[in-house]
Amino acid sequence: MSEKALTDHVFYRSPRKSYPTAVRADGVFIYDRTGKEYIDGSGGAVVVSIGHGVKKIEQAMLQQAARIAFAHGSQFTTEAAVELAQKIVAISPPGLERVYFLSGGSEAVETAVKMARQYQVDRGVPSKYKVISRWTSYHGNTLGALALSGHTGRRKFYLPLMQHTPHIAPAYCYRCPFGRQPAYCALECADDLEKTILYEGPDSVSAFMAEPVVGATAGALVPRDGYFQKIREICDRYDVLLIVDEVMTGVGRTGKNFAVDHWGVAPDMLVGSKGLASGYTPIYCVVTTEQVHTSIKQGSGMFVHGHTYSQNPLSCSIASAVLDFIRDHNLVNRCAVMGAYLLQKLKTLTKHPIVGDVRGLGLMAGVEFVKDRATREPFDPGLKLNALIGARAFEKGLICYPGGGGADGVRGDHILLAPPFVITEEQIDRLVGILDEAIAEIAAEIKIS
Repeated sequence: MSEKALTDHVFYRSPRKSYPTAVRADGVFIYDRTGKEYIDGSGGAVVVSIGHGVKKIEQAMLQQAARIAFAHGSQFTTEAAVELAQKIVAISPPGLERVYFLSGGSEAVETAVKMARQYQVDRGVPSKYKVISRWTSYHGNTLGALALSGHTGRRKFYLPLMQHTPHIAPAYCYRCPFGRQPAYCALECADDLEKTILYEGPDSVSAFMAEPVVGATAGALVPRDGYFQKIREICDRYDVLLIVDEVMTGVGRTGKNFAVDHWGVAPDMLVGSKGLASGYTPIYCVVTTEQVHTSIKQGSGMFVHGHTYSQNPLSCSIASAVLDFIRDHNLVNRCAVMGAYLLQKLKTLTKHPIVGDVRGLGLMAGVEFVKDRATREPFDPGLKLNALIGARAFEKGLICYPGGGGADGVRGDHILLAPPFVITEEQIDRLVGILDEAIAEIAAEIKIS
């Protein structure tokens, strides 16, 4: 079929952009209709973990579809849902015992917020309703999730529609909001949570939500050790639920089952995860404690919330097969090993004066660009440097995840990299080589202009 065989009625995210047609994928590669090969250096949008085209997952799809592809969660449970929940609890931080399934990340975030609110009401503390989050964060595109997100550029069109939510300073060591260096840091960014709880009134605060490693808005911001431990202590002190958004970081991406595992912190709720099904089906979840579940069960008796595709058996079966594949091939450990190699190679890009910082954890890494390395001054956002570098890399056969606004919500450019866990050292060398060329070319063109 030719490119023009069908009239294209799709409403694309970027209506002015011309998209190549993807026709197949295998391992870490995607191929378009012309036969061009692309390294999937970002796993799409930090989704693909086990690689493309895994036959065992295809077989799981077909086997489940032959049994039952859909049953509504208000009418039935299924073996697929029960089995997947058991596997998720087995790899989750201690104390997380109950799994609520969703079909999208924004859905999952808002589910956690509503679950937290209903928990507070059902346990007899109806005054608690506020959810605090952080600036330089991203929690989703629906209005509730966007209100929690701390990214000016993504929020500006929709501010009149959104409920106000309190935000605190991010854990952003490269651009510390408190002017500290890691060696002299007293974790003021964590203390900011306590200050905000006190300003808002502890009796009004239901939960605090944060990404363990920030993804889309700033490119793999890794907090200093001690940050989440202190956050956990503050939440406990003021009877506030800790919700971690592991939509990007969950199920092995950072070299642990979940990113909070790096700091030995057990949240009250965990939202995950793009990697749960590695892109083979849309499925997400909220994992919570037995205490939250029991309070709702013994209170109102019903979680007043639901989505059509929650605990869809076909998606559950696919995700279960993905978790088996990750376990059987030791991919979480592989992610840690290959992530260290990726970060080592990416640090060679600091030879470019516009590369200000390279950071990451596991196979989730970010490269931040600056106009002046000494002052860390960002580029003019009108230049859209991240998009220029991302587009040039794409032309050369590398898919990466450009982002902006990390510095102050509008300014700041970075590239996020999150390839499938099956990537090899040779493929990482190729990935970094293409990015190296793209940065060099765009930097040269900027100077000429």
